[in-house]
Amino acid sequence: MPSYRPVAALLRGLDVLAAVNGLRGRATVGEIHRLTAVDKATIVRMLETLIHAGYVRRRDDDAAYEVTGKALLLCAGYERHKAVGRLVAPLVRAFRDEVGWPSDIGLYDGDAMIVAETSREAGPMLVNRHPGYRAPLLATSLGRAFWAYCPADLRAEILTTAAQDPAPWNDVARNPGAAETLYQEIRDNGFAAMDPAYSRQEYENRISTLGVPVLGTGGHAVAAINVLYLKTAVSPEAATTGLLPTLRATAAKIARAFAEHPGI
Repeated sequence: MPSYRPVAALLRGLDVLAAVNGLRGRATVGEIHRLTAVDKATIVRMLETLIHAGYVRRRDDDAAYEVTGKALLLCAGYERHKAVGRLVAPLVRAFRDEVGWPSDIGLYDGDAMIVAETSREAGPMLVNRHPGYRAPLLATSLGRAFWAYCPADLRAEILTTAAQDPAPWNDVARNPGAAETLYQEIRDNGFAAMDPAYSRQEYENRISTLGVPVLGTGGHAVAAINVLYLKTAVSPEAATTGLLPTLRATAAKIARAFAEHPGI
């Protein structure tokens, strides 16, 4: 619980700044009032204060306000994968407690999936991964699950980028027929598996994973979650039967958490 009551004037000032940012050049006093319900005299005082602080300027050609480049400083320290990791950590831990195997949750990060949270515990280097690790998109179940459920234009962009990388798991990106087959397989099954070549290189062929998307608006992936298992302990068939239902349920819980925190 906070030690003090919130400072009402600061809250109103932040509401005004957020409104100016969201209106994108259409931020008149009237429009800001419509969005925030703050009275117009207070809005004017807040705007003058924000101008003095350098976060807002008034445009010369009309009565509208807009944010300045200084406003970028307000988000310069924000790292989305860490914020997501804090949000989903209890769900990831609960999943491991239930099934007994660790998992990672990853976010799309250009040419890879960045691990936001993991329930892998400190131990042999064979399985060590930490938040911030970047998992290859077409090598891992995290990346493949995201790829198969992202919008079509992004899916094509991912293939174009991966085709420039000579890693063996990117051969599929250089073969349109193979890419379509992989896509249909993942969509038909509702999950992705790790590429065998990646398992051999990274885990001495002793570990595999299953990955499912975390779905947002329009049924498109906003993240992905996997489960790791030892091949000597669990067969692929047993992993699919025994682990996949709980993994999907956890992905749905994460999707709800994302929906409840839209600014994350």
